[in-house]
Amino acid sequence: MDRRQIADKIMTFLCWASGLILTALVFSILAFVFVRGYSVLSLDFLLEPPRDSMTKGGILTPLVGTIQLVAVAMAFAIPVGVATGLYFAEYARDDLFTRILRLAIRSLAGVPSVVFGLFGLSLFVILFQFGPSLLSAALTLACLTLPLMVTASEQAFLAVPQDYRDGSYALGASKWQTIRRVVLPSAAPTVITGIILSIGRVAGETAPIMFTGAAFFAPHIAKSLFSEVMALPYHIYVLATAGTFIEETLPIQYGTVLVLLLLVLGICSVGIYMRSRLRRRMRR
Repeated sequence: MDRRQIADKIMTFLCWASGLILTALVFSILAFVFVRGYSVLSLDFLLEPPRDSMTKGGILTPLVGTIQLVAVAMAFAIPVGVATGLYFAEYARDDLFTRILRLAIRSLAGVPSVVFGLFGLSLFVILFQFGPSLLSAALTLACLTLPLMVTASEQAFLAVPQDYRDGSYALGASKWQTIRRVVLPSAAPTVITGIILSIGRVAGETAPIMFTGAAFFAPHIAKSLFSEVMALPYHIYVLATAGTFIEETLPIQYGTVLVLLLLVLGICSVGIYMRSRLRRRMRR
């Protein structure tokens, strides 16, 4: 066995070991949360709002609030993010201005989420006068996830082979017809992957919504875009840090964490299923 084969086997072993360790860590965390939180899971826990200073009752209000935040944030982020990625891939010139724009968007992906929260407070809550509301929090989350969505969409469109475009142009199609009928369907599975990752991040963020619309306690589900809203991640934060009965609410905390994980996994599973269906349809 020569040195190249030895190096190959060592790298293969390290990759497998890294994958196994990471998988074991993920399952360990899931098992820990499941063991601590499954005992409180019931229909009553899901369908009742919190009561008695949040030491009793369920999580209906923050659960529905989280779904509302994700839905409104994605309604703004998906069209803007995908359109921007399409612009960079298909229309933007490779000049200094475009490179600066790309660098700015990549840099935004590394900004701490609490900074986005302060940005949302200044822009949506104060300047636009939306107040602490579902709309302000959702727009802040949309801004948070845009860098990831723009980058994922741009890479998806760039990955479409140029031969596809050339073939479409050769048949007499215009640029927009080529984009609509060739580029978008070919890139759709990868774009959906970026959307799935964005949804997971939006559902689990706490800092951006603390200043912009998440309520410590709300007796009812938000009925308009300008109502304050409860959310699962902020509810967990409040129970764990600001409550006066932390020990009493410990089972509720673990139950809420478990529901949040299941919610994110459920949304991601639906997205993965849709992506697989699109890929199978494209292969036919």
